Parts: sequence; structure tokens; C-alpha cells
Amino acid sequence: MIDTHCHLNDFEAFPDPAKAVIDATEAGVNRLVVIGIDEEWSRRAVALAEQFDSVWAVVGHHPNAASTFSQDSLDLYRLLWANPKVIAIGEIGLDFYRDRATPKEQHYALQAQLDLAGELGAPLVFHCRDAYDELLPVLEGRPRQPYLMHCWAGSMEQAQRANEIGCYFGVDGPVTYRKNDELREVLAWVPLDRLVIETDAPWLPPEPHRGQRNHPKFLPFIASKLAEIRGLEKDQMIRQLNENAGRFFGPKFTSELGEG
Repeated sequence: MIDTHCHLNDFEAFPDPAKAVIDATEAGVNRLVVIGIDEEWSRRAVALAEQFDSVWAVVGHHPNAASTFSQDSLDLYRLLWANPKVIAIGEIGLDFYRDRATPKEQHYALQAQLDLAGELGAPLVFHCRDAYDELLPVLEGRPRQPYLMHCWAGSMEQAQRANEIGCYFGVDGPVTYRKNDELREVLAWVPLDRLVIETDAPWLPPEPHRGQRNHPKFLPFIASKLAEIRGLEKDQMIRQLNENAGRFFGPKFTSELGEG
């Protein structure tokens, strides 16, 4: 299985990344994508990708960190993209749930990183919270790029709009929560070839681990729930999810995977 979004670069949560990688592998999660949220965490993600064969990195500036975004940040992400283990720009986007950066700061960081990804031909991983109706028009007005909506939580109408511009949908622990029938209804509709799974570890643990610190080794619970929603055998679901992840992240990712 491929955990397409985790934060092993959170060294408080994962003081021993090597053990986390081993534990994930033993659980059947043998490919991990570590996501940047600012310059420091992006550098950490790349360092982990260079250290472990099973780890890849995504670099970029989270909207909650947009107040620290600068031209120097952009130059760093351009430089890091040259690393063969860096496979996307992210997580970028908009977050109107928290007020750690102003809307103006968030839009500046978003547009600059969208332009950078267009220049580099890089896929984009988005964080969007309470902001789909503002983010989607931005993307609808731009040339198509490979987009992945991390931890999808939007409505059916928003999902239809995202699908129209070719977005992939990240599925996380909340899909297992008892009160999330609306999310499960949306994910039952999303085209099968547009789904990927992710833990967002150390956040958003799935049932039955809710209330604990999340870990990539919990990814099988998400895969099982999604297979149930889609009416597929778990192994069939995992094969499709792996194929989707490879298609989204593209040649830099798939060339490292080899045959299996």
C-alpha cells in the first residue's frame, strides 16, 4: 500500500522515523509520501526521502504558514524539485478554518506555488479547509495541472466540480467515523480511478484508533473501509489505489518503484 500523505517530518510525533518506516512496512504500507508544510519541514521531507528507499517527498508551503512565505521559499522549492525523490509541490491551498495567515497572504502563496508547479510540470497537493468555494474557482480558471485534494471533505456538488478539472481525492481516517455518512456517499460517487488513500499521520487516526496518535501503519483500516464503500475486495481496491497514486505522481515516482 502507498500512504500518499503523512508527516514523518514531524519529529515530535516521530522521533525515530526509521522505526516508523519499519512498522509501516510490517503493516503492508511499503511506500510513504512525506509532505512539507514550510521550508523547514520540506527540507526534512527531502532528507527522509534520501535516507529511506520507501520514502518520497512533497515540498511546499501550507496555507496556515503563508505569513512566512517569500520569494526565498519559492526559490527553495524550485531547487528541491530537482531531487529525484521529490514528486510534487504541496501541501498548498486555502484554510479559512484557522486564522494563522490572512486570506491575502494565503492567496499570494497559493498563486505563486501554482505558477511554480506549472513552470516545473509538477503535480500539486492541496490542503483545503472551509474554502472549497474559493479554491475551486481559482483552479477552474487555470490551465489543467495534476491536482490532488488531500483529505477530501467537501460536498457532492463540490466533488463534482473538482472532478470536472481532473482532481484526485485523498481519503483519510474520517471515512471510518460513524457520523460521516455524507463523506462516504461522496466517495462512493467519485470515479474509482481518482481515489488515493493517506493517513495524514500523526493526525486524523481512523477507527478503531481514534483518540490515538495516527501512524502510517493504520492505513489498512482506511483501505478496508474504502473497499467496503466501493463494493470491492480489499486486494482489488489496493491495486487500483496504487495504480492511481502512480498515475498522479508521475514518472519521478513510478520510475523509482520498478516492477512491484
